[in-house]
Amino acid sequence: MNKLLLTLVLCVLTSYPAYAGDIVVIVNQSNSTAELSQRDLIDLYMGKNLAFPDGDSADTYDLDMGSEVREHFYRSLVNKSVAQVNAYWARLLFTGRVKPPKEVTDSRAIIELVRTNPSAIGYIDSNYLDATVKEVYRIH
Repeated sequence: MNKLLLTLVLCVLTSYPAYAGDIVVIVNQSNSTAELSQRDLIDLYMGKNLAFPDGDSADTYDLDMGSEVREHFYRSLVNKSVAQVNAYWARLLFTGRVKPPKEVTDSRAIIELVRTNPSAIGYIDSNYLDATVKEVYRIH
């Protein structure tokens, strides 16, 4: 009975594929940043830096909780699950010095925010990338 249950659980867990597409980090077209390094993104998305490398302030945006793109983004960027990143932010919020990225419903909403806000930075499924925003980093 236990072997059967274990087999069923493993089948269910392995039947959900991990996110396989590319993720692109985008900024406003007027942003002077041409590209960002992984270190730059870690500093921005983990609250260590609140500005782009040129010193201009950055408004970071996250996809909603439960998003496969968000999970893949943080796994690739800092090798942590979204739950671990949330725990990290809970500790930082206690200090009151920094705030986590603002949550947005989907890639289209991030594109709209980035398109209209010169300080915005977000990540999206690469299938949604268009010419109204600028790609500064890609996760394969």
